Amino acid sequence: MHAYIVGVCIGALAGMLGLLLVLRNRALIGDGLAHVSFGAIALGMVMGMYPFVVAVPIVVLASLGIGKLTERATLFGDAAIGIISATGVAGGVLLASMAQGFNVDLFSYLFGNILAVATWEIVFAAALSVIVAVLVLVNYHTFFLTTFDESLARASGIHTKLIEALLMALTGIAVVLSIKAVGVLLVSALLVIPAVTALQLAKSFGGAMTLSVFLAISVILIGITLSFFADIPTGATIVLLSVLIFLFALVWRRTK
Repeated sequence: MHAYIVGVCIGALAGMLGLLLVLRNRALIGDGLAHVSFGAIALGMVMGMYPFVVAVPIVVLASLGIGKLTERATLFGDAAIGIISATGVAGGVLLASMAQGFNVDLFSYLFGNILAVATWEIVFAAALSVIVAVLVLVNYHTFFLTTFDESLARASGIHTKLIEALLMALTGIAVVLSIKAVGVLLVSALLVIPAVTALQLAKSFGGAMTLSVFLAISVILIGITLSFFADIPTGATIVLLSVLIFLFALVWRRTK
């Protein structure tokens, strides 16, 4: 039951934020921030603290750093993601080699294990999920306008840079929470695939976001169930199920 509760929280966040990232050509940011999370989790273990408590602020700062690098260093978005991502991975590997005794636990985060979620992690995930969901819903129309016409949004008095920073920060939180479900290596797939699938089927922005959330939650819940009864890795099951649904949606659209 614990895994299902966390799965719903993670799926809702991945569906909402993933769609915004895909439409803003930021699909790869999930992968970059996941690698940063690896280093942050290693730091948390070294400090003897709950890893996700350490990872959330670090990953949020890294997401904001990507925006600053893109803006001030005149880097393309994917180049900034690559720099931050490499720094996070290198830091995690260095910490793992310097400290003994937690290497196995650290590398278990690469693949995720939502079936082993603790009560404390449910409270942590639920609280952050509610905060992120409220912020997205309150700023729904602002996100819509800045996503499709940033110039018009700026002319309308919207602080587009602040909205971009908010989206990056919320994505950082979603990435950290998603690691428990699918692991560092597969986080970006959870953010991207349900959103891309929804865009194949929906006819409006609101419809796409609703469908993206529904698909993300569905594949997580079904993936948890299949992995439990078949005794197979949960993260890989969730992602492969997402891919199958995407291929079905692609074929459906082509035939229509």
